[in-house]
Amino acid sequence: MRLPDLPVRAVLDELNAALSEHGTTVLVAPPGTGKTTLVPLALPGRVVVAEPRRLAARAAAARMSELLGEPVGGTVGYAVRGDRKTSKQTRIEVVTSGLLLRRLQHDPELTGVDVVLLDECHERHLDADLLLALLLDAREGLRPDLKVLATSATVAAQRLAQILGPDTPVIEAHARTFPITTTYVPPARNERLEHHVARTIHKALSETDGDILVFLPGVGEIRRVTQQLPNLNVLPLHGRLATKAQDEALRQTTRRRIVLATAVAESSLTVPGVRTVVDAGLARSPRADHRRGLSGLVTTRVSQAVADQRAGRAGREAPGHVYRCWPEHEQATLPRYPEPEIRTAELTRLALELACWGTPDGGDLAWWDAPPPGALAAGQQVLRALGALDAHGVTDRGRRIAELGLHPRLGRALLDGAQALGPRPAAEVVALLDDDSQATSNDVETAVRRLRQDQPRAWKREVDRLAKLVEGPARTLDDPALVVALAHPERLARRRDQGSRSYLMAGGTAVETDGPNDSEWLAVAVADREPGRAHGRIRLAARADQELAERAAPALLTETDEVTWAGGDVVARHVRKLGAIVLTERPLADPNTEQLHKALIEGLTREGAALLHWSQDATRQRQRMEFLHATLGDPWPEVSDDAIIRNVDLSTARRRADLGRISAQHVLQTMLPWPAAARLDELAPDRIEVPSGSRIRVDYTDEGPVLPVKVQETFGWTDTPRIADGHVPVRLHLLSPAGRPVAVTGDLASFWRQGYPQVRSELRGRYPKHPWPDDPLTATPTRRTKPR
Repeated sequence: MRLPDLPVRAVLDELNAALSEHGTTVLVAPPGTGKTTLVPLALPGRVVVAEPRRLAARAAAARMSELLGEPVGGTVGYAVRGDRKTSKQTRIEVVTSGLLLRRLQHDPELTGVDVVLLDECHERHLDADLLLALLLDAREGLRPDLKVLATSATVAAQRLAQILGPDTPVIEAHARTFPITTTYVPPARNERLEHHVARTIHKALSETDGDILVFLPGVGEIRRVTQQLPNLNVLPLHGRLATKAQDEALRQTTRRRIVLATAVAESSLTVPGVRTVVDAGLARSPRADHRRGLSGLVTTRVSQAVADQRAGRAGREAPGHVYRCWPEHEQATLPRYPEPEIRTAELTRLALELACWGTPDGGDLAWWDAPPPGALAAGQQVLRALGALDAHGVTDRGRRIAELGLHPRLGRALLDGAQALGPRPAAEVVALLDDDSQATSNDVETAVRRLRQDQPRAWKREVDRLAKLVEGPARTLDDPALVVALAHPERLARRRDQGSRSYLMAGGTAVETDGPNDSEWLAVAVADREPGRAHGRIRLAARADQELAERAAPALLTETDEVTWAGGDVVARHVRKLGAIVLTERPLADPNTEQLHKALIEGLTREGAALLHWSQDATRQRQRMEFLHATLGDPWPEVSDDAIIRNVDLSTARRRADLGRISAQHVLQTMLPWPAAARLDELAPDRIEVPSGSRIRVDYTDEGPVLPVKVQETFGWTDTPRIADGHVPVRLHLLSPAGRPVAVTGDLASFWRQGYPQVRSELRGRYPKHPWPDDPLTATPTRRTKPR
């Protein structure tokens, strides 16, 4: 066998020597060097190659078989979910990371396997990260002779080598690439993605030669861009395509091709004939919103590393050209590397795999990035709700769900749905939910009916496979909503108001629908959170009813007495609920005292202590106590709303009106410290006697303490009054006979010398009936006018 002259050939001997000596090795090789197709052929013994995607697995097996001059299934075969081509002669088997995980769980020793090659580790897919951790754990405990080779296209290889083992060597193969010209084509204002990309493709067609590879985030975008390119040789390339369509996109022809691809074409695959790359700069990545119970694929900007890897596709066979659909200045703002899925994805499936492995928290494993504790705990909670986990670990039901190779939610839906409806009706819905891009309607029932009519090969093959995995009666019912509800019971949703498009899900999240809203109940299959929107958006749902909801989610049914503060008063009711959805309610005549107390406290906390009865005396007493707390501190208490609420006696209160009868002054009296309480009037007097004999109220509200007093009543007063054991001078607001302020002072002696002469000259003509003596220090203070 003569191998093609690709760059990786130069390091094959070194690679085998390193594996033989160390058992683990990292190979750094950019796309196009031959690492996926040449290296497995050069490895000794039985080799299993793990690829992150099904399309890459099939393509790699086909290419290696072509090099050997054999059909697939001979020396080289593949196995992906629902499709396998191997034989007794197969020495090299290419599988997906997820499928190898299942094998490893079933046979931790990987009996008969000599070498495992983990391809494209730098992509950091969730299954690949988990597979690496479990494989190293099995190698350490059960198979020290098992050789592990990890390949990466980026410089993250040193970290990867540390995970594989302290002595793991790193071997590099350098690509022979051709120069690439980069052109940035930013979108026009408010230009839709499909129009922008189609415009860029036309630009590339007019300026370059050869086939064009276009990177788009998903199948929907591929479909919409295709519609913008009539009369051109456009070929889609994504993981859900039928094998024949995938092969067509990977086969060069004499006619110029435009291949519209998702991230599957970034690495692992070679699309021959490509001279130009058009990059939309977007990718789909998993995101989980655990608080709202929403998760799914979110469109994000690619990283710089991914953008460079995509661009490299244009320079494999000749000088190339890349058109980037964003402004040049934004290139520097892209993240350097893609975010690992384990940090952002929903981790229910990973939690089940860890439980089956016997290490529920994964604490004993060597991770590239350990799973976030919060996301892992959320996944374990889902598993407990599905009956897959209990206090002792994974259950028999959990192991059965894991064996199905589906997300645990879909595994549960398939098992229980088959029992309720029959294996095939359940399998039809589960196959749709597992690949919702096949849905041509946002109504599950309509989508399934169209799939049954059209019989697309991939969907039909998956339905056949799933139906064989479970047992149940022959078709008895056709109720897609039940299967959806079994997968996502917390997404059972009830319309909030008649005619509204807004629904409340059992998990407590509000969502809106663009689809069917003629049903009071929906079983929501797909919902996500859009940036800038208050509610989630329903993407795929099935009409349901209350009977189905209760049948599908009995664990969410509760009956409780609820006593809460709502609408400004205590509401006591007996409630029957499905999660957060109220099914029935009736008034509660004799609510529980403790619950009642909590509801009243909630009301006071929300609306404040103003709900109590506040007389003028109570308000003033609070101000005086607040002054002493701020001035002297202990033992004078804080009198904030929270402090007052903590001291309210609610033993006689049942509703808002009762709160209004509770004396706030009585509450304040109970808060006064003893024996210091006896000094309240001394330290913060309510009134102060002035030289005229008047007892004038002290104002403690704003600047405090302030004493507003007419000038004539202070004649002869030279010492500014002080309170709080002499610590605080009282500020005097000196008033005219009409009660208008004429001066503010904290130093009376200074006022008589400097301020009074001016006040006297300005006001004695205006108020001639009142005394304005030349010497106020010797004059008699008075509240009255001059005697006639």
